[in-house]
Formats: sequence, C-alpha cells, structure tokens
Amino acid sequence: MQNNRDYFQHEKAVVESNQIGKGTRIWMNAHIMKNVIIGENCNIGEGCFLESGVIIGNNVVIKNNIAIWDGVKVEDGAFLGPNMVFTNEIEPRAGYPKEVAKTIVKRGASIGANATIVANHTIGEYAMVGAGAVVTKNILPHTLVYGNPAKRHGWVCICGRKLIFTNNNTVCHCGKQFSLTEETLKEIL
Repeated sequence: MQNNRDYFQHEKAVVESNQIGKGTRIWMNAHIMKNVIIGENCNIGEGCFLESGVIIGNNVVIKNNIAIWDGVKVEDGAFLGPNMVFTNEIEPRAGYPKEVAKTIVKRGASIGANATIVANHTIGEYAMVGAGAVVTKNILPHTLVYGNPAKRHGWVCICGRKLIFTNNNTVCHCGKQFSLTEETLKEIL
C-alpha cells in the first residue's frame, strides 16, 4: 500500500500516469499507462488495463478485467461491469495501422458484465447496456438495451430502474418524473 499520494495504488498495480484524481483506488494487477487521465473517487478493479490516451471522469466504477483502449472516454458516474469489452478499430488488421476510433460512455451510463462495445459509438447519459449485449450503434440517453445486436427494450431512470409508462408519462419509484415523446425521454422538474 502506498500512502504518499492522494489515491490508493495496490502494491502489485503498475501506474505510469501522473494524472490520477484524489480518492481513486487502483487494485491488484491493474496497469495504467502514461497519459491516462483518471478523475477523483474512481475504482479501477483487479486486472484492468488502461492504454495511453484514455480519459476517465470522476466517480467511475471499472470492475475487474477490463481493457480500455486509446480513443475511449468514460464520463462522470459511469459503471463498467466485469469483463466488458471495448474495441477501438473499425477495420482491425495487423500491420495496417488506421486512425483510432472514438467511443464515449456518457455521464451515469452503465454497461453490464461481458458486454461488447464496438468502436465509434456513444452510450448516452444514464443508458443501461445489459450483460452480454453487443452494441453496434449509438445508444440514446436513458435507453435500456440488451441482446446481440443490442436493441432497445425500454427506458431507465437516473437511479437505474426500468420505467413503466402510462400515456407517455411516468413517476419512478425514486420520485423522479419523466415524459416520453417519440425517441426522447425528458425529466419533468
């Protein structure tokens, strides 16, 4: 255990970046390369690998055994389930380097265990990707998707519960109110 910094680094973790936020925890066998930016109060699970160029916001949970490649940005409050997979090339081929594709996981989004996120897509704010899903297109905010390929199976609240609508309006168990118009979910304040 290292106590001379504002974050926790397990003694068997490799941390090459000097841009780690206060209160972040990096567990055993994680490898954080140079030029990775990690915000405050994050949890980087055992066996994770973060490649140079990755950007992680504040309060992000990255469960065990996840590789995050250059071109991936994870915004504040997102959750990445165990063994989920990011890609960062659209046309992968050894010996023929191409531009790295960009993938964004927006604020508060959750990705379930063993899901695969194909490169060059955005997971919208507070969206929820089910375990084992294969995401091949952009996911709208608050959308619940699962399957292969991932398809919409409903909408979710900020708290993560599936929303049930009556006449395109709903009140979640947590008290938040929403209205649904076509492909857009709006919180009623």
